[in-house]
Amino acid sequence: MKDLVNVSASPHDRSGKTTRSIMRDVVIALIPASAFGVFQFGIKALLVLVTSVVSAVIAEFLWNYFMKKPKTPYECSAVVTGLLLGLNFPASVPLWIPVVGSVFAIIVVKQMYGGLGRNFMNPALGARCFLVICFAGRMTNFVVEKGNAVMNGFAGVDGISQATPLAIIKDLPATTAVGSSVSLSDMFFGFTGGVIGETSALAILIGGLYLVIRKVISLRIPLAYLISCGAFMLIFSGRGFDCEYLAAQLIGGGLMLGAWFMATDYVTSPITPWGQIIYGILLGVLTGLIRTCSSGAEGVSFTIIFCNLLVPLIERMTMPRAFGLEKKPKKIKKEA
Repeated sequence: MKDLVNVSASPHDRSGKTTRSIMRDVVIALIPASAFGVFQFGIKALLVLVTSVVSAVIAEFLWNYFMKKPKTPYECSAVVTGLLLGLNFPASVPLWIPVVGSVFAIIVVKQMYGGLGRNFMNPALGARCFLVICFAGRMTNFVVEKGNAVMNGFAGVDGISQATPLAIIKDLPATTAVGSSVSLSDMFFGFTGGVIGETSALAILIGGLYLVIRKVISLRIPLAYLISCGAFMLIFSGRGFDCEYLAAQLIGGGLMLGAWFMATDYVTSPITPWGQIIYGILLGVLTGLIRTCSSGAEGVSFTIIFCNLLVPLIERMTMPRAFGLEKKPKKIKKEA
């Protein structure tokens, strides 16, 4: 009797990570991009971020209170949603728009579908797409500071409205060098126009690598996304093997923020290894398609939302067979 094996219910391999610890790591990973956004755009950016986070937390608390659901004040998922949404706002946006966006993200996209773990698309991106459709002018009014917030006394008032680097590149003739119109170093470090959290590719990379080191995310989705998008742009952009153009496309706009923080969302991304690679490739191809064939210069937000809808199908196609099951059941021949 001593040699009997005790078989417990699955899962058999348990992780020490909790929802709170994962969300905490995501918040820590977003600190470099948030800090640089405040450094670049001033106190206005800080107010937008704080308003977005506080609105998301209050919206979730009120929903749980009135729906008589368990309170989850230390779960931090609402903080992550509010912070990600805030980083997708231009610093010039009126503060009532982050409030509307956070309420939409928490109530409509997340809670109405059952809460954390049951939403079919990323709440922050769902809210951003909703706001872009409703308030396109305010959501695309990008301000470029003259210098940065420190040089401007942290007030962030000395700035001019200007097109983002991707918008400038899109209007360039194929024979014109990208370096003549935009600075790749400024795009990498973040001294360009755009939303609060997307301008500095360096800050986003630091946060993304932190998540990889902490084993919160894997490299499958980000690398598949970036590589496939880069390959698509090389083949179909009409510029051939233009390294400057390729670099500008990869570090410009919301691609880096989307690849490392939005596309890797646990709930709305595949759980299978091959599914994650296929998912990343689809993201890259669709982003490249929108950037090359549409009138817009971006496409990351709508691409991720669309691919979120394909996740159940991708998982169904890539789910491994249970041990001991054949791929197809054998047909039994009937005797004459």
